[in-house]
Amino acid sequence: MKKVFRKTSLLLAAVLMGSTGVQAQKSPQDMDRFIDALMKKMTVEEKIGQLNLPVTGEITTGQAKSSDVAKKIEQGLVGGLFNLKGVAKIRDVQKLAVENSRLGIPLLFGMDVIHGYETIFPIPLGLSCTWDMEAIRKSARIAAVEASADGISWTFSPMVDISRDPRWGRVSEGNGEDPFLGGAIAKAMVSGYQGDNLDNQLKRNDEIMACVKHFALYGAGEAGRDYNTVDMSRNRMFNEYLYPYQAAVDAGVGSVMASFNEVDGVPATANKWLMTDVLRKQWGFDGFVVTDFTGIAEMVAHGIGDLQTVSARALDAGVDMDMVSEGFVGTIKKSIDEGKVSMETLNTACRRILEAKYKLGLFDDPYKYCDLSRPARDIFTKEHRDAARKIASESFVLLKNEPAKAGQAPLLPLQKKGTVAVIGPLANTRSNMPGTWSVAARLNDYPSLYEGLKEMMAGKVSVTYAKGSNLIGDAAYEERATLFGRSLNRDNRTDKEMLEEALKVAAGADIIVAALGESSEMSGESSSRTDLNIPDVQRTLLEALLKTGKPVVLTLFTGRPLTLTWEQENVPAILNVWFGGSEAAYAIGDVLFGDVNPSGKLTMTFPKNVGQIPLFYNHKNTGRPLQEGKWFEKFRSNYLDVDNEPLYPFGYGLSYTTFRFSEVTLSSQTMGQDGTVDATVTVTNTGKRDGAEVVQLYIRDLVGSITRPVKELKGFEKIFLKAGESKTVTFKITPELLRFYDYNLNRVAEPGDFDVMIGGNSQLVKSARLTLR
Repeated sequence: MKKVFRKTSLLLAAVLMGSTGVQAQKSPQDMDRFIDALMKKMTVEEKIGQLNLPVTGEITTGQAKSSDVAKKIEQGLVGGLFNLKGVAKIRDVQKLAVENSRLGIPLLFGMDVIHGYETIFPIPLGLSCTWDMEAIRKSARIAAVEASADGISWTFSPMVDISRDPRWGRVSEGNGEDPFLGGAIAKAMVSGYQGDNLDNQLKRNDEIMACVKHFALYGAGEAGRDYNTVDMSRNRMFNEYLYPYQAAVDAGVGSVMASFNEVDGVPATANKWLMTDVLRKQWGFDGFVVTDFTGIAEMVAHGIGDLQTVSARALDAGVDMDMVSEGFVGTIKKSIDEGKVSMETLNTACRRILEAKYKLGLFDDPYKYCDLSRPARDIFTKEHRDAARKIASESFVLLKNEPAKAGQAPLLPLQKKGTVAVIGPLANTRSNMPGTWSVAARLNDYPSLYEGLKEMMAGKVSVTYAKGSNLIGDAAYEERATLFGRSLNRDNRTDKEMLEEALKVAAGADIIVAALGESSEMSGESSSRTDLNIPDVQRTLLEALLKTGKPVVLTLFTGRPLTLTWEQENVPAILNVWFGGSEAAYAIGDVLFGDVNPSGKLTMTFPKNVGQIPLFYNHKNTGRPLQEGKWFEKFRSNYLDVDNEPLYPFGYGLSYTTFRFSEVTLSSQTMGQDGTVDATVTVTNTGKRDGAEVVQLYIRDLVGSITRPVKELKGFEKIFLKAGESKTVTFKITPELLRFYDYNLNRVAEPGDFDVMIGGNSQLVKSARLTLR
């Protein structure tokens, strides 16, 4: 028997259809009337049920797995599910909600689609190193097409947490240390997932709702330890950490995820200042807020109350959906009866969830994302894989490229001849190629580096292989670092036996490609590290390979900045390939053999050792800054044992060609509060290969009412230049680019002098002086 509400829903859909069968545009008033009518029919329990997000399916995450979900769906006690994979399964579960529950309210289906669905793109930190917003938008667009084809309507992405501490494993999921770049990427990702406008009721069935996370400050945890305490001034929050979240809100993101950490002593999940005053009142966010996995229950361990208390605090703070904890469905009715939570608060949260479903078009067609014919047509297609390969090759950062011997050409690119030995524990692992947080990946369908190079170079280059070493000497550590099906199949031979085999293979090769670094799960959630060196047995292997006298290319797999001081001093060529996704092997081959000229630029500073952390380019001066060109000076801000400089600065990355920047010219030396000034530079490709360069604009406010950073990224443009070609790049400087939050958190552009700097990385810049009147 069909439900009364379902009849009403279908009738409403019919009324809104034109003669062509195309749905007519609906107004906000239409949505309000629809949801008003629906909520009048709902019981308190059903309203609370809309706020409940349990997990189900084969793909699980975190600490718990809900049971008897089907029964709760039929009772109207579930608003959505996440990490259920497969359109047929999702359709069956949606049928339970639409046809077996009293009101037939459809479910949201979410998934951690972080950097691709089955076609996997580089990890987000790698993606950010493309500095190519269209490529990043395209990666999210393809992810949305594939996920929606498999029944998913909601992704828990993008993650835009700013972090200056590479010990934190989740830097792999973010966009690095800079808020301006992070904001641009947030906008590109939201656009890719959601299309132009989530409120558009003609929304396609291959666009999904995005969820910006983790709000807020999650990347600033003490000691780089996951889930840890965050404590900073509000001035620092607004000037250095909050902008990327706001940028996502400005781009129309449909949902926001609360972070695990505390803010001002109150866990973010219960922080009303954060969730209501800033997010909704100051920024105008009108979507819904979901907790992170068990975020409500975890506040008990934070020490601010029992489950009923923390659930009420979260709802009152402005959190609308409870992921997994079931604190809302378990306690909110009791809190309402006791007068601890108002019906108005519950109704507001319920309405936000229903509005999201309405905007996605699920009330008009609950099976909108359940077309069983789409997976074969839209998932892991050649077109998607070709895009992933191209974008991956753009993400790689060439850290060093010198001749193997004096008088020779730089080692890279390699010639397509002779024998190349691919050696290392990351050389022949399929499952580690996609990188962390690739939960929908087809792990055995992506070639390893060895397999990919052998396939690409067939008939041209003889490609040989040896593992050379295990990932880590400590077997227990390696097990922790290879969870979730990412095992490297630890070799039971002795280190000496493995090394001897590698040296034998190396002896027969002309070039050695050393595939070393981290496994995919050595970064990501709950993968913090205190030692950021390449692991012990791998270093021993690398040293032995260099002693052979053969040219060695270090092909570095990593999800974070590592400390590579020794490698920089001793290895002739280093190509950082991050974790490049499903097509990584082919993309690495494209760059190693010169079919693609690398153009990636770092978005996190690489320290010389962990003692320098946090180390970031947009720092402030002390009252005793170290003089330029000095290593150590007593009674200055420095170290006894290492200089203050990074190993590789923010924005750094080499190419197979070279670029020259002209001096910076300004259209005017002064600018009014409502004026603009053009900053222009000419970039010339002075090498013999075509290539791309990222032209970066930095600005320094020389005198402020509060202290200001030594420089801040305020613009960038990626340009392609043929060998010998020159291009002029112009940045329009507006007062908005000069604004900051002052001591009273007013956003101001204060009159005074500014240094306008343009260059190829944050250290190598040309400068001009601008005065704001």
